[in-house]
Amino acid sequence: MSRPPALYVLTGPTASGKTEWALRWAEENNAEIVSCDSLLFYRGMDIGTAKPTRDELARVPHHLIDVCEVTARMDITDYVSLAKQAVQEIAARGKRVLVTGGSGFYLKAFFGPVADEVTVSAELREEIDAKLQAGGLTALIADLEKLNPAGLGALDVANPRRVVRALERCRASGKTLAEMAADFAKMPGPFSNWAVQLVRLEREPVELERRVVARVDAMLSAGLIGEVERLLTVGLKTNPSASLAIGYRETVDFLEGRLARTDLADAIVRNTRGLVKKQRTWFRTQLPEHKVVAAASGYSAGLFAV
Repeated sequence: MSRPPALYVLTGPTASGKTEWALRWAEENNAEIVSCDSLLFYRGMDIGTAKPTRDELARVPHHLIDVCEVTARMDITDYVSLAKQAVQEIAARGKRVLVTGGSGFYLKAFFGPVADEVTVSAELREEIDAKLQAGGLTALIADLEKLNPAGLGALDVANPRRVVRALERCRASGKTLAEMAADFAKMPGPFSNWAVQLVRLEREPVELERRVVARVDAMLSAGLIGEVERLLTVGLKTNPSASLAIGYRETVDFLEGRLARTDLADAIVRNTRGLVKKQRTWFRTQLPEHKVVAAASGYSAGLFAV
C-alpha cells in the first residue's frame, strides 16, 4: 500500500517569525506556500497584516494571498475549497506543500472536519431572525428545547449567535444537536488523505513582546494609517472580519476620533498581546500532538521529517 503524500504545516503566534522560517524551508525543499492567515486573503490589507513583501513573495510561490476584495466575505468552506485546490495543484507540479499561518479555525481544517453539509436557506434565516427580533433569545431557546428533548448539551445559550446558528441547523437538517454532532464526528477531514506534519514556533513571552512592539512601530512607520484611510474609501467597514482586525480597528478608531494618535501604538500592542495569549492557549489545547521549536535558537533545516 502506497504511503499518503506529505503535507507540512508551520504555525506559531503572531510575530513569532513564521514568514522567514517558511521561506527558508520552502526554498530548501522545493516547496510552495499555502497561507493559513484569515486576513491575507484581502487585497490592500498589506501593512497591518504584515503580509509578505513583494520580494518575499518572489522568493517562493505563495497561494491564498490577495484572492478577494476587502468587501468580500470568506468563511471556512471557501477557505477549504481554495486550499484543497492549491494543495492538489502544487502536488501535481511535483512540489512539496508548506502551509503556514496562525488562524486557528482555518488551521484546524488540516487535521479534521470543520464544516458539515447542512445548508440553511435564506428564507429560514430570515424567519428565525424575525422571531429573535419579536420574541428575543428566550423564544429561540424554547424552540430549540422542543427540537432537542434530550437537552442542548454544551450549547452556550447566553450567546445569541450560537443559539441562532443551532436553531437554523436543527430546522434545516431535521436532526437534534446531538445527532448532528455524532454525524460530524464521523466525517473525514478535507485533508484526511494526506500525512500532515505540524510544527509550532515558540518564543519566550518577553522576547515575543519585544517583537510585537517593534512590529507595530514598523507598521505605523510604513504607513498603516494611510492604508486604512484608503481601505475605508473602498468599503472596509462593510466587512467586520476585516475592519475589526487588530491594527485596523484601532486605526479606524483614531481616524474617526475615538482614539488619540498618541495612544494608537499602545492600543495595537495591547490588543496584539491579547491575541498572542489566545493563540498560544488555542495551539496547546486544540491542535493534535506536534513538534514545538524554539524560534530564538535560529532557523533549523531539520524542521520537518522529509
